[in-house]
Amino acid sequence: MARYRGPVEKLERRFGVSLAMKGERRLAGKSALDKRPFAPGQHGQRRAKISEYGTQLREKQKAKFMYGLSEKQMRKVFNEAKRRPGNTGINLVTLIEQRLDNVVYRMRFATTRANARQLVTHGHILVDGKRVDIPSYTVKPGQKIEVKEKTKTNVQVVRALELTNQTGLASWVDIDASKVFGIYTRNPEREEVVIPVEERLIVELYSK
Repeated sequence: MARYRGPVEKLERRFGVSLAMKGERRLAGKSALDKRPFAPGQHGQRRAKISEYGTQLREKQKAKFMYGLSEKQMRKVFNEAKRRPGNTGINLVTLIEQRLDNVVYRMRFATTRANARQLVTHGHILVDGKRVDIPSYTVKPGQKIEVKEKTKTNVQVVRALELTNQTGLASWVDIDASKVFGIYTRNPEREEVVIPVEERLIVELYSK
């Protein structure tokens, strides 16, 4: 399954939660979910019972759409999380959070993960001084993430940093907003990653 490229606000309305896919529009209170907090379509306001499988699938879909992953990527991350020692669900969340595009987003160099992924793929991000254009690159604690010199004055990057007071900054990254670089200081604890996803259900789904 390819990465979803359709209307993202319909997804948020379908799931009934914010997936952090609209950035500044949500901060301004203009998102469709705020205005119409029910599923889209003629029967959107009806309550339908969801099976156990449907509930598990729903959690996987939320994670995929929120982080911008394809089914193949999601499965690959799960297999790696399962291979590592410890809780598979927590490993899953940690591995996804270590993706370069997500770290760029967490450092607030972009207002959405989609914008962060675009910065990476277009070669605007340096990791320890070297250009990395692979969004799935795994960032390790202590690595320096920097926006290229020519991109530091980009309107979207500047605006994203201006909104940091509203969006907040993850506790596991440390940034210098004036120089537009940051350090990924450590992997986050699960309770620090506030996302509307129950990873336990994703593990159950993939373990069948």
